Amino acid sequence: MWKIERMKDYQPTSYILRDRVILVTGAGDGIGRAVARYLATYGATVILLGRTIYKLERTYDEIERSGAPKAAIYPLNLERASPKDYANLAHVVESEFGRLDGLLHNAALFLGLTPLANYDLEIWYRTLQTNLNAPFLLTRALLNLLNLAKDASIVFTADRVSEIGQAYWGAYAVSKGGSETLMKILAEELETNTPIRVNSIDPGSVDTGITLRAYPGRDPGVSADDKSLLGTYLYLLGPDSRGITGQILRAYS
Repeated sequence: MWKIERMKDYQPTSYILRDRVILVTGAGDGIGRAVARYLATYGATVILLGRTIYKLERTYDEIERSGAPKAAIYPLNLERASPKDYANLAHVVESEFGRLDGLLHNAALFLGLTPLANYDLEIWYRTLQTNLNAPFLLTRALLNLLNLAKDASIVFTADRVSEIGQAYWGAYAVSKGGSETLMKILAEELETNTPIRVNSIDPGSVDTGITLRAYPGRDPGVSADDKSLLGTYLYLLGPDSRGITGQILRAYS
């Protein structure tokens, strides 16, 4: 496992993502919003995917005001999306951009800590659908477009609660563990004869809704706009990480 503790020392060149098209899920707030804005400042055309239109529009406006390449908005509820919805998304991306250079699986559902004995079955299914099934279906639908890029990157979002099997994290931890296995399988399958690399980022403790719901009385962690954190995403989604695949990169020790 790779462990990056000093991404603050990463010095990317200006516009390192020029002419790259990158899709970010959960781009309306939290880490997704911060990463989308950051990628745009380095020249990427970002496709903002999420379920809440006004939040996506806010991110879109922030990118436009910064003078970065104009973003695109694609509203989609990952919890309810069907295979046909993903196929339609792939068709739109192909029609508008002709390829896809990066895919960040950032969106996640977490509704609170609960012991397994008391776990609500509907919440269990909803969580697995959003956090595990949706990334699989989305990746599967977009693989052909990622293959058209000269070097494409798929990035999943990891969480150490799945690695240690932390009590009360239920379906969220299970889904994150499943997505790590999915990442490793994809990385091995795509390593030969494709330009696609597949990795995960564990962002650590970040001031997001998930952290606040899990630990309401604790220090929420670093800001989603922290440059060390954002640099890790930029590194994996940009060309400087060519040759790295099947790894979990930790933004913090």
